[in-house]
Amino acid sequence: MGHAHIPEIKAEKYVVPARLKTISYALIGLGLIALVAGYFMNHERGLASMLFNNFYFLGLSVAGIIFLALQAVTNAAWSVGFRRIPEAMTTFLPIAGVFMILFAVVAYFGHFYHWMHHGITDINSPEYDEIIAKKAGYLNFPFWIVRIIAAIGIWIIFATIIRKNSLLEDEVGGIAILKKNKTMSAMFIVFYAVTWAMFSWDTLMSIDPHWFSTIFWVYQFANIWVSGVSFIAIVVVLLRRAGYFHIINENHLHDLGKLIFAFSIFWTYIWLSQFLLIYYAHIPEETIYYVERFESYKPFFFLNLALNFISPFLLLMTRDAKRKENSLILVAAIVMFGHWHDLWLTVMPGAVGHEAHSGPFGLAELGGAAFFGGLFLLVVFNNLAKVNLVPVKHPYLKESLYHAI
Repeated sequence: MGHAHIPEIKAEKYVVPARLKTISYALIGLGLIALVAGYFMNHERGLASMLFNNFYFLGLSVAGIIFLALQAVTNAAWSVGFRRIPEAMTTFLPIAGVFMILFAVVAYFGHFYHWMHHGITDINSPEYDEIIAKKAGYLNFPFWIVRIIAAIGIWIIFATIIRKNSLLEDEVGGIAILKKNKTMSAMFIVFYAVTWAMFSWDTLMSIDPHWFSTIFWVYQFANIWVSGVSFIAIVVVLLRRAGYFHIINENHLHDLGKLIFAFSIFWTYIWLSQFLLIYYAHIPEETIYYVERFESYKPFFFLNLALNFISPFLLLMTRDAKRKENSLILVAAIVMFGHWHDLWLTVMPGAVGHEAHSGPFGLAELGGAAFFGGLFLLVVFNNLAKVNLVPVKHPYLKESLYHAI
């Protein structure tokens, strides 16, 4: 197959626009004020907002590591030209980890989780709950917070090593470092599968301690993964428009579009599988999760499917839609908002109850989204500007230039 034009490989340096920094700082400042105000207006809603917003942007950071790991173990070349973006995404993880630990401590003293209430596992207490008492060996604060710290710590270690190796490769070239990162990536995937399952159970599923789902962690993986790929797609498009990434063409956009399309379908498959199994079994402690969301949050229950399945399915179905910047960035933005909304729908009913059903746009929710979103953008783009935007000595870079589908 012939190629009309193969761009020249040359080093590029990204410069963070002053406008982006201003917007980020404004989001951080205004968001923090709104989040704190929302917390003092309603402690539970403020903590719930801190949890799901931090979880969302922590998830984007973890999605960056997953993207790098999957590309490494599969020897993928097509994404090499923009790999600095997922690498930069991983740099937010330590900050998100600190806020998650801070949340955990405040949640404990504020009895945010029902299983943290005093007397809940004491058979002589009027607050005694038999179901929660049987889970006390797992759901107790010391073991709970150790698991959270361990999971985030493991992710940070792998992300740091993989990114450090990648930057070193840009200096020395060759395939030795590539092989090291492939090994590290394979190890990360194994550790990630276990730690992500526990992390999603601990931080989200335990909000409804009587309820359980064996595929809940897979569902949350699909959430953060498709959101992460959507963020990568948006940044690639915006940087191309700003004059960067001359080596990225519509074939690379097509592959990003295919990932968004495919994993939106995957998310729907997991959503439907979880729903149908619980619907069919009709066990009260399982069905309460959906009854609570369907009865009090009905418009948002269906909006969730419209944003995360119907929109990407219809808008990205054709080949041309995946290759055009406008359609790709539109769907990616819808998907990112849709999965933020999905996390809101996961957390709020169990944490706050019926009072949050008026919508996801309260002071605390908007404040949390602005604060963590602004912080995420500032960290990611500042770290993106510290390194060569294109890994010019990567062994697979030339193959990426010839990528055509």
